[in-house]
Amino acid sequence: MANDIVNVEPDDSLKTWGWISYILHLIVAIGAVLPGAQASVALLLLALLIDFIKRDDAAGTWQATHFSWRIRSVLWAGLLYILTSWLWLLFLVPGWIAWSLISLWFLYRIVKGMIRMNGSRPTEPKDVI
Repeated sequence: MANDIVNVEPDDSLKTWGWISYILHLIVAIGAVLPGAQASVALLLLALLIDFIKRDDAAGTWQATHFSWRIRSVLWAGLLYILTSWLWLLFLVPGWIAWSLISLWFLYRIVKGMIRMNGSRPTEPKDVI
């Protein structure tokens, strides 16, 4: 019951911060997928910082799931990039394939979150841990 989402009307500024974060994440995600369009790591870190700072303000609202969703997306993608980085050292093509799949997964997560936020819905059902 500690993870239940309460119907509390969130502050409108949370939605604004959420959209800013999603747009920054989207720029980075598109840059990761398109060759030659690499976005700055600074944008990703800025978006992650926004998510960590504003996550507590959103506690108990449907928007809290979005802040956690973006944080988990970045952390998992980073971990997967690190775990597959050795492929670049040994084999160029497998490294490129692995990082392309990770980048597409990250882009999917960001777009899915944006669609759900646009509908004022949480990113996942309340019974998912």
